[in-house]
Order: sequence, then structure tokens, then C-alpha cells
Amino acid sequence: MGKYLEKPFPTVKNVVDGHIHMHKWHDDNGEPFLHGLEEYRKVCGLTYITLASLPSGNPIPVPRDVSNNIICAFYKLLNENTFAYGGFIYPSYPARGEDLAGMELVTQLDELMEIGFDGIKMLEGKPNLYKRVGNPLDGELFDSAFAKMEKENTPLLMHALDPEDFWTNATEDRVARGWFYGDGSYPAYEEIQSQVKNVLEKYPSLNLCLAHFFFSSENPEALEEMFAKYKNLSVDITPGGEMYIGFEKRPEYYRAFFEKYADRVCFGTDMDYPVHMEGGIWLCDREYRYFAGNEFVPSFDDHNLHGINLPTECVQKIFSDNVLNRFGGKPKEINKEALKKYIAKYNHLITDRELARYIDELAEKYL
Repeated sequence: MGKYLEKPFPTVKNVVDGHIHMHKWHDDNGEPFLHGLEEYRKVCGLTYITLASLPSGNPIPVPRDVSNNIICAFYKLLNENTFAYGGFIYPSYPARGEDLAGMELVTQLDELMEIGFDGIKMLEGKPNLYKRVGNPLDGELFDSAFAKMEKENTPLLMHALDPEDFWTNATEDRVARGWFYGDGSYPAYEEIQSQVKNVLEKYPSLNLCLAHFFFSSENPEALEEMFAKYKNLSVDITPGGEMYIGFEKRPEYYRAFFEKYADRVCFGTDMDYPVHMEGGIWLCDREYRYFAGNEFVPSFDDHNLHGINLPTECVQKIFSDNVLNRFGGKPKEINKEALKKYIAKYNHLITDRELARYIDELAEKYL
């Protein structure tokens, strides 16, 4: 069959990559970002891509500020095949309600939806950002925004937790990236897990997709319990490779799981711009082969994954229909006046002032 399938996603119509990031305004060759993911979309046979903005978090290696919402909005404006999640910003850390006057999270939610974002991405459940923001997910800082998202059926993509061994195994790479959480200064895995469940108890109809399978591939029974209680809950299958290694340990269970919950699972790659095309093709190919195929494929961390050969209708839901249904079928249009107003309001929070001037130039040209 060769290294890759000759045609990406041969059994799926209208494939949607539901989880991509864009941070940089120019690629490695200095070309502007304006259509920087189009080659990836076309080569991989995707009808739509979905940008997930990350405007808050560890500022290394790329800036994490309001400019990330703006870059995603400009990209969406200029590329009609693009969904996008906006994200919340904080003028100071830890976040305090009094510091958010005029930019309360519910106000930001309204602004992002008026601009034309298709939903909200929250990284606030990743332990390093959780620690920085300094507020529990089930606390009052987020309550009004969750309540409004539930009422208006706003799609929410939430990164909560990380692999469980990030609390116990201090590898050199994890420590360097701020991804080791066992030094006593971070909340426990079970604490964050419990807070997400508390959010759903308060807002049971929240249109919530938990990224990276909620880092639960070793304990999917917990997800089954949550699926039974919350009709709008879904997960995405965006790697970490540890997730797929967990799947491989229980092939019969997981084939039955994904067939039963095929309408609660969303495809994504976690690709990042600038694109390294080989990596994107590899991710699309391996994820598709795992769910649709029936052969061993060299995959994550030198493991061979054996495809679980789901029925075609299940594969169609996972790789297309579920994301489209969450978003109402097609991307929203960007409201230029709302984006212009947003840039004017938040320009002062852009840490790179040269970038702030470049954004003003883009606004003058396109808005």
C-alpha cells in the first residue's frame, strides 16, 4: 500500500480537521500567514480546517496574547474554508475579576461571537496555564461565560489535564517545557478531572468537546459515564501519541467504544503553522488508518497500531459530520466592523509593538 494512502481519507466526504493552531505571522521563509495552511488543507484532502486560538498561556516559545485571536480572525476572513475558536485573554496573572473590568469573560465571549468566531477554545485546564490563571475551572471567574455558552449552544473546545504520567515522570523535555506537574505547585490530575465534571454538573447541556480524549485512554469507562449523563459532550482524538498507545492495549473494547459513540468523537491533528507538511500528512494518514483500516501501521513512539476497521458510517461521523454538526454546517463570516473595533480595544495588550503596528496595517488594508 506504500508509505501513505494514495488518496487521503478515501471513504470520507468533507473531512474537517477540528484542531489546528496558528501563532506566527510569517512562515520560516518570511512569507505572510494569509493563506499559509491552504497547501496543507489541499494536500490532505480537507474540506475545512479549524483554528484554535491560544491567546493565554506560557509565552515561550511564541507570544500568547490577544494577537492570537486576531491572527485567527484574519485567516478566517481571507480563507472561507476555515472555522475558528477564539480564546479568553487576561490582562494580569493570576486572573482577578476586578482586573477584568470592561473585559469580563462574558463580555469577551460576546465580542468574539460578534466577530464571527465559531466557538471558544480554553487551554485554562492545562496544568501550567491553570496554575498561571490561578482560578478553578468550576469557580466563579468562569461561571457567567459557561452559563451563556450553554444557553446559546456555543461550541467549546477545552484542553483539560495532560497525560497522567506528567505528574510522576520528570523527563528532561517535560521539565524544560514546563510540563512536569509533580513538584507540589500544581493541582492533581484528579482535581482538574473533578472540576470539569463539576462544570458539567452545573451546565449539563454545555456544547463541550474535551480535547485529546480528556487524557483518558487508560480509563475510558469514566468517559462512558460522562457520555451517559451529558448529551452534548464529545471528545477529540487529536494526538498525543500516548492516547493511541492506550487504545492499542484494548482493541476489542475500543472498536466497540468508537462504534457506539461515533457521534461523540471529533478528528483533529494539533497541526501548527508554519506547516511542516510531512508531519501533517503523517498525522492525517495514521489517524485515518487507525479508525478505518485493518492493518498494522508504524505509528506513535515506534509503536505499530492495528486499525480497528470501523464501519464507514462511523468513520464519516468522526472525520467530518460531528465537527460540522457542532458548528451548524459551515463557517461563520467575519464581521469586519466588529474585528476592527476589537483590534482598537485590545491593541495595547499586544506585547510585540512591531506586530501591533503590522496588525494596524492589515486592518487598514482588509477591514
